[in-house]
Amino acid sequence: MLQIIQKAGSDFKPDKKAEYSNSNYVLLSYILERIYDKSYSEVLTEKIISPIGLKNTSFGSSINLAKNEANSYSYNGEWEKRTETDMSVPMGAGGVISTPSDLTLFADALFSNKIISNTSVAKMKTLNDNYGMGLFQMPFNDKKGLGHTGGIDGFSSVFGYFIDEKVSFAFTSNGSNYENNNISIALLSAVFNKSYEIPSFKVYELSTKDLDPYLGTYSSKDLPLKITVTKEGKILTAQATGQSSFRLEATEKGKFKFEPAGVVLEFDPADNSMVLKQGGGRFNFVKEK
Repeated sequence: MLQIIQKAGSDFKPDKKAEYSNSNYVLLSYILERIYDKSYSEVLTEKIISPIGLKNTSFGSSINLAKNEANSYSYNGEWEKRTETDMSVPMGAGGVISTPSDLTLFADALFSNKIISNTSVAKMKTLNDNYGMGLFQMPFNDKKGLGHTGGIDGFSSVFGYFIDEKVSFAFTSNGSNYENNNISIALLSAVFNKSYEIPSFKVYELSTKDLDPYLGTYSSKDLPLKITVTKEGKILTAQATGQSSFRLEATEKGKFKFEPAGVVLEFDPADNSMVLKQGGGRFNFVKEK
């Protein structure tokens, strides 16, 4: 694994900038094993799980449904079971299994200095290019939170902690068909008594003939990629240059979404145009003749 990481090279010199890297967490796992002369699983149990009394957290192994564990799934028009990665590959970059209740206990313990010292926690909270040491910024309106997200094999998780309010939140999923950030916003709106409009999940039915005006390849002056739109029966499918195809869900006439990536496509067949909306951005596309 070290040879694989080394072969990939570095994107920039140390201390010049910060970007997220799973490889760093894998390397930290190996460093812990060297320092304590124990397996990563043993270190995890000895230093975190046992001291703060986590009942449903451990280093992962093969999924065991008899132990109330779950397989993971991805949604592509229907739920499909995902393949399972051996946990020796991700190590500390995705090899830990837990529950929302345990994650909130972990957050409370971490930020009250029950796991590591106040000095070490302060270092974790120090941000460089919006990254701390193992923590991200998680702002919500005027409130400032810190936490981390995770994802592997269709599983996803979020935990966050708002220091001033002493509020922790977490959720986990074994299959997502809705953007996790939207779930976080709903949760935090309830906790902090902010107004929140519950989204509509009404399905907009279309026939296969209704989809024909949207088919084609679209290009944009705003983005260096093309999006090809096809159909599978009554389902519209899109594929961007060099990326996997994804199924779109109709929300109203001419408007489709791919919720897991926060993508919205709005078509105007009369003008042979399409608008892509994602992450607050708006990008204009024109159908190629």
